[in-house]
Amino acid sequence: MTRKAYMIGTGIGNLAAGLYLIRDGGFKGDQITMMGLETHGANDGDTVESFEDEYGNQALSNNKGFLAKGGRMLNEETYENLWDLLRSVPSLDNPGQTVTDDILNFDHAHPTHDVGRLMDYDGPRIKNNKDNYRHMQFNNKDRALLSKLMMTPEKDEQSLNNISIAEYFASTPHFFTTNFWYMWQTTFAFKRASSAMELRRYMNRMILEFSRINTLEGVTRSPYNQYESIIVPMRKYLEDRGVTFINNRKVTDFEFKDTPLQDDIIVTGLKYEEVDNDNKEGHIDIDENDLVFDTNGSITDSSSIGDYNTPVTENMEYAPSAMLWKKAAEKFYSLGNPDKFFDDRTQSEWMSFTITTNNHYLLNQITRITQQEPGNALNTWINSTPLMSLVIHHQPHFKAQKPNESVFWGYFMYPRRNGDYVQKPVIEMTGEEMLQELLGQLAAVDPSKDNIKDHTEEIMDSIVNVIPVHMPYASALFNQRAVGDRPDVVPKHSKNLAFISQFCEQPFDMVFTEQYSFRAAQRAVYTFLGIPLTEMTQMHHYEKDPKVMARAVKTMFR
Repeated sequence: MTRKAYMIGTGIGNLAAGLYLIRDGGFKGDQITMMGLETHGANDGDTVESFEDEYGNQALSNNKGFLAKGGRMLNEETYENLWDLLRSVPSLDNPGQTVTDDILNFDHAHPTHDVGRLMDYDGPRIKNNKDNYRHMQFNNKDRALLSKLMMTPEKDEQSLNNISIAEYFASTPHFFTTNFWYMWQTTFAFKRASSAMELRRYMNRMILEFSRINTLEGVTRSPYNQYESIIVPMRKYLEDRGVTFINNRKVTDFEFKDTPLQDDIIVTGLKYEEVDNDNKEGHIDIDENDLVFDTNGSITDSSSIGDYNTPVTENMEYAPSAMLWKKAAEKFYSLGNPDKFFDDRTQSEWMSFTITTNNHYLLNQITRITQQEPGNALNTWINSTPLMSLVIHHQPHFKAQKPNESVFWGYFMYPRRNGDYVQKPVIEMTGEEMLQELLGQLAAVDPSKDNIKDHTEEIMDSIVNVIPVHMPYASALFNQRAVGDRPDVVPKHSKNLAFISQFCEQPFDMVFTEQYSFRAAQRAVYTFLGIPLTEMTQMHHYEKDPKVMARAVKTMFR
């Protein structure tokens, strides 16, 4: 009997698993079936219209323009699995090149150099603050605790069980007033309530970026949004090889084989609903020799969208991908604790907004105020009550974007807080009100006598749409956790079930990266197919490089 593979979820992790099965495992495409609730995954976006019919979304009064729920930054030096695997995927835009070529060639031609990383009410810090943000601003206690955290061995991670960053640095609240913290939290989406354990991993894995966090020079950008630059080519590659994609399918439960000790994990069936067909129920028989790869948690699950005139209606559904994991964890003791990540939205929620304009006037004004061209910018308003940041990509960010159109996005880390210029919680704002909040923040740091606030009417006339998005689990992967709360990629005693997501456990690497999902996919495929794990893509250990560490120490005292 031909061995089959079933992928629950069609995000980047399972797409990578399909590629590894074909490239390294000898699978044919027709042996692989991928089932997803939607096609976009967690990587950037598409036209607004394309999201309306996807699971959990509402029809909008204005579906014009584009939507990027969020964005994820790539890194050339530490995303080893991603670059290696995408060298196997042909470019859709440049014949003879690969997706890796596309991205790295574009990034080398358009390197990131942020000169307006932090904004305050005196203007960009680099311009008006004598102690500008290239200084980390640590005191000796900050340095001591951060160094202690980084030097905690991986074998002692349990010493950080369930400890938040706020608790870890409780004896030095000064830490949370430093340039380092403002930059680090909004670059990587940490909160004070986030896991100190994951911060430890970041400080080791991303130590190369510590000395250049103020300019974001280590950020690698794709030519277009990552959905079109990465997801679409991966899907096309798999489809061309006969992989079956089934959309709008919600897998609702596993069936497991009864074994004498009730600890062997052997999937024998999957129950599902067709969400675009009155939730019609179905069933798939799984042979014991078949493989099942589950996305046990997605950070864009249960998100909700609004438009220029319509605020979001919060989606209270427990994340569907995590619900499936939760049902499995209730049957076996070794599958982690999904509630740690998906039952406390206060740790994980944030909101984004995507602005589409019919001319470049607003974009040009932002360029003037922040003193940098599109493609370089991640601006954080450190004084903003809901902690607002703005992301301006190289234009165009979408292939369908017209020459006259600008598209960019921003986010609020604390959506329950009131805006500073719109006196209501961010989560209750329409797209128009989020734009007004942005314009208020821009006006407050605009040093020109011809202030942007004097051109409000002109800006409003240029707006095609502003799409607010509430994501209750955007930072769930950083929630406080203990060792054992995340299941192993291939759990102990599992014969045919693997977990591939930001919520599985693997050594050293860090979450909120495509790299983590790619590596989990490789680990799962190699484990099931008997390929030695020593043959997995080699990872760098910059935390052991004396030159990198010397730069980090110098930065810490700068």
